[in-house]
Amino acid sequence: MPHDTPLISTIVGGLVLAFILGAFANRLKLPPLVGYLIAGILVGPHTPGYVADQNLAPELAEIGVILLMFGVGLHFSLKDLLSVRGIAVPGAIVQIGFATLLGWGLGALMGWPTGGSLVFGLALSVASTVVLLKALQERRLVETERGKIAVGWLIVEDLAMVLALVLIPAAASIGSGHGTVEPLSAAVNRIFGLDMGISGIIGMTLVKVALFVGVMLVFGRRVIPWTMHRIAHTGSRELFRLGVLAIALGVAFGASKLFGVSLALGAFFAGMVLAESELSHRAAQESLPLRDAFAVLFFVSVGMLFDPNILIEKPIPLIATIFIIVIGKSVAAFLIVQLFRKPVGTALTISASLGQIGEFSFILAALGVDLGLLPEEGRDLILAGAIISIILNPLLFYACDKLRPLLEPKREEPQPEPAAEPTTEVVEEQPVVADEVHATKLSGHAILVGYGRVGSIVGQNLKSSGTPFLVIEDSDHRIAALRDQGIEVIGGNAVTREVLDLANLKGARSLVIAIPNAFEACRVAEQGREVNPGVLIVARAHSDAEVEELRQYGADTVIMGEREIAMGMLDRLSQVHHDSSPYEVETEAGISAAEETPSPEKQ
Repeated sequence: MPHDTPLISTIVGGLVLAFILGAFANRLKLPPLVGYLIAGILVGPHTPGYVADQNLAPELAEIGVILLMFGVGLHFSLKDLLSVRGIAVPGAIVQIGFATLLGWGLGALMGWPTGGSLVFGLALSVASTVVLLKALQERRLVETERGKIAVGWLIVEDLAMVLALVLIPAAASIGSGHGTVEPLSAAVNRIFGLDMGISGIIGMTLVKVALFVGVMLVFGRRVIPWTMHRIAHTGSRELFRLGVLAIALGVAFGASKLFGVSLALGAFFAGMVLAESELSHRAAQESLPLRDAFAVLFFVSVGMLFDPNILIEKPIPLIATIFIIVIGKSVAAFLIVQLFRKPVGTALTISASLGQIGEFSFILAALGVDLGLLPEEGRDLILAGAIISIILNPLLFYACDKLRPLLEPKREEPQPEPAAEPTTEVVEEQPVVADEVHATKLSGHAILVGYGRVGSIVGQNLKSSGTPFLVIEDSDHRIAALRDQGIEVIGGNAVTREVLDLANLKGARSLVIAIPNAFEACRVAEQGREVNPGVLIVARAHSDAEVEELRQYGADTVIMGEREIAMGMLDRLSQVHHDSSPYEVETEAGISAAEETPSPEKQ
């Protein structure tokens, strides 16, 4: 057996080092993404020590890009975008244009060609989805007005970058000969002797994209969900997981070969089509482990390209790049939101959310260098700007929190005379304030963590019995449904101490942990016992090991689904085989027992 295994050593070296540095970054309250990028720098050719394979890493990264874009498509919500389209669409377009203009100006000052400067500006204009969502979730802002605007803004940015990934290669094939010549235009030129020009080439590219989109919308939205439903009916989790990955990779590769569009665009539409299926949530869960693993390799491979010497050789351009990302974009977003007469808090939150760059910036930088548009110096500036801006992002949120009370009175005090205007202001602020604080006034109540199949049954019974309770839930759809039913809900992860404090855990009589994830359930039980030693903690488990672990972390009662199902079956069998009780009387009880403990596979 050959011992020269560059593929294995690259994957092992990248993942192990990324894990160590990612955990260290998380300990410092930084996104693990920072650790992944630094891991790539350490195994790259510009630093001493072990150097990963320079040919394999980009190919592994390409799989990471495909799965990342597939995930973006799965979570793409046209409904969320339409709900804030009035500000998110024009705001994002203006902000992208402003940041691109600043980046183009910096590139022009450094003597780069126009194409490279524009790619550089585009890369600086788009924020990281991963970093933004993590920041909003930590501050419990996803469900607020400002959170919805920030997410909608990001969706528009992502769509703009998807379009850029299509048009940049077409534009690069013109003039200097860089890039890949668009084959359809080349065929027209060869057969008819017609020079299509830049508009013709871009037009041909858009025609192919439109054809691909049409095929996906007409056939893909029927075939892909139908295929996934058929696989789901086989009952094989392994086949379902394999089917999700086959669709993501297969559609991306097929789109690239048949329609000439990017792998990223093909994966995005595969995810978007599958998102319309009822199985989209399960598809996202099943693909998440492999998606995360290859996404880590993508960030590691990006870090490998970074030359740390740029920090010493080009300090002024680097400072200017960071200024564009952190200050230029944030100020532009703040002014745009203010022009739409939104509250200062909303403007500051969106400003802080967009003051960083991430995965799309890396994809654009790599594409620009591959096509010969962007110099490697530009890619190094983008990578350095990304790492530093992500590290600075928590500080930016902190600064905005401090600025908010200083800016809000100055905006509201000069307008006391007209009666109508302050009323409008207050109405606009109210949802934000309510969503932010959202501390319960209940006492002696039950806290229900999770409102899935198990949690919803517990919740409905608590409601019908008149027991005071509230729900802690992090799913947007479930939060909306609970509020429609008039059930008090706190949006967020119960693992976070602040969320439990908002639920008044100290004054609660019971804590019901209905989430299926045993790792998170143990953390919730541990926090619950620490905050309120006398609270009754009831949890669920799927194995004897989970039962023991939950009890060690403070749970009083742990219900194992499989055992309860078996007991329900035995109870029903005893009615027939041992005549333990009247058949007619016990039938209804037996059915209800089975219904109240659904199979874990259906959770």
